[in-house]
Amino acid sequence: MAAPPILNASQDPRLLRRLLRAKDRMDAASHEAWPVPRLARVSGVSEAHFARSFKQAFGLPPHRYLLTRRIERACALLRDTELPVTEIALRTGWESLGTFGRTFRDVTGASPTALRTRLREAAPSLGGVPACIVSAAHRPDLRTAVSEKRRREATGITRSATTEVR
Repeated sequence: MAAPPILNASQDPRLLRRLLRAKDRMDAASHEAWPVPRLARVSGVSEAHFARSFKQAFGLPPHRYLLTRRIERACALLRDTELPVTEIALRTGWESLGTFGRTFRDVTGASPTALRTRLREAAPSLGGVPACIVSAAHRPDLRTAVSEKRRREATGITRSATTEVR
């Protein structure tokens, strides 16, 4: 899993501050719905300009960024709590356990229960590694849309056999 790209410094600093405002809101409340119109209002720019600028600045469309944050939060809850998977799904913004499980498996390569077991087995070996570093190391790589990953798997196309489109 890769870390999200850093800001694109070629953009207007005032616009970047506005985009960061929306990104910070998503980070603080990733369990909430964040459609583009709401994010555009937070940023004070038009919807089309927001969506285009966000992707240019952060390397991911807003929806995919939010999905990354939700999966990352779910992984932390699986690792650090005894909450049932259903409760974790609801706390991280999914309305359907089925959608959560399918998306989680598509992104991480494991079911929530299997990942919980794997993360807990690895926890003692991490010792004194700060939680922020552990989270960054396990951040989902969503440069490719989940639906595109599913299509590729269904047709037997691997990532190395295709050219990434960003």
